[in-house]
Amino acid sequence: MDHYKTLIKNYAAPAFTAVRGQGLYLYDDAGRAYLDFSTGIAVNALGHSHPRWVAAVQAQAAELTHCSNLFAIPGQQKLADRLVAKAGPGRVLFCNSGAESNDALIKLARLHGKRVNGAEGKRFTVVAAHNAFHGRTFGGMGATPQEKIQGGFRPMLDGFKFGRLNDIKSFEELIDDTVAAVFLESIQGEGGVFPAEPQFLQELRALCTERNTLLMLDEVQCGIGRSGHFFAFEKSGIQPDAIGMAKGLGGGFPIGAIWVAEAYAELFQPGSHGTTFGGSPLASAAANAVLDVIEEEELIEKVAANSAPWHAELKGLAEKYPSQIDCVRGAGYMVGLALKPEGHNLKVTAAAREKQLLIVPAGHNVVRLLPPLTATQEQLNQSVTILEETLTTLANTP
Repeated sequence: MDHYKTLIKNYAAPAFTAVRGQGLYLYDDAGRAYLDFSTGIAVNALGHSHPRWVAAVQAQAAELTHCSNLFAIPGQQKLADRLVAKAGPGRVLFCNSGAESNDALIKLARLHGKRVNGAEGKRFTVVAAHNAFHGRTFGGMGATPQEKIQGGFRPMLDGFKFGRLNDIKSFEELIDDTVAAVFLESIQGEGGVFPAEPQFLQELRALCTERNTLLMLDEVQCGIGRSGHFFAFEKSGIQPDAIGMAKGLGGGFPIGAIWVAEAYAELFQPGSHGTTFGGSPLASAAANAVLDVIEEEELIEKVAANSAPWHAELKGLAEKYPSQIDCVRGAGYMVGLALKPEGHNLKVTAAAREKQLLIVPAGHNVVRLLPPLTATQEQLNQSVTILEETLTTLANTP
């Protein structure tokens, strides 16, 4: 069967046909079970078909699926209250995806610049980071300085400059009176799993405050417990002005959100932004179920405890296979193996899949390991065993 007979060819041919998921396993149409450390690219925070999540979605679907934001939605208000409790005093705007949450943040930056300067078009620039990935809308592409993302779609949206992650001097040089906001991933994901260092974030927070510039953090991939904190930036002890969320927040159902600190929450007024589906009853039920399970099963604490020995095992692999692994980096259940030689990440991804482990390639010749927050120490160890078998096989392949 031609997979692309009626589909636009914006994706490579799929490796297999996925038909079912249960816990940490994804099943293909031949009945093979794969240990899923791709989790829909950091989406399935609770794994597949968690019974608490399934029950919540089924119950809400039978009651009210959608009504639009013309009406109050109790589950949405509950979810906003919970996110504010975790992020700090402020307000939440819901949307459908990470790209949309990032676009909303870019719009927030322009509103802030207008308020500071009293007019549009004078202070609207956003300083992002080299190697960033903020999505594939025109706003997100503008903040993503990668040829594979921007190529074919220029001219880009105006108003972006780029500093070097973890280099405060490069940001000091860029933030002038035309800059409205700094916009960073707390851990760069698609770019190759590069964490923002705590000291850098602390210095950047101070710099943004000094220059009346918003500090906006993209937690779309690294947030919702994946780092061993609810938000990955928490390790630094800072408070950003706005946060973007998505992916794991819905546990498999599409939802995005931004949190905005109280001082800037009134920048959006009725009619200034909107979404048909954002924060729908069904999406809110899914996200509330994710938060319920994270809290009741103490998943963030388990990620923090389990990740240390797992990282140590992965670093042991790097020592054992120095010709294939350059280094290991990341936090919690978001780990990148930087590989060599160039292009080896695609070979490792394919070879691991043959051994029934699903991982995700990323930039800078990296493979990402993104297990669900429910992964146990035994399952983490199993991933290391399969990776070692994979590396051994590749080492012995001409």
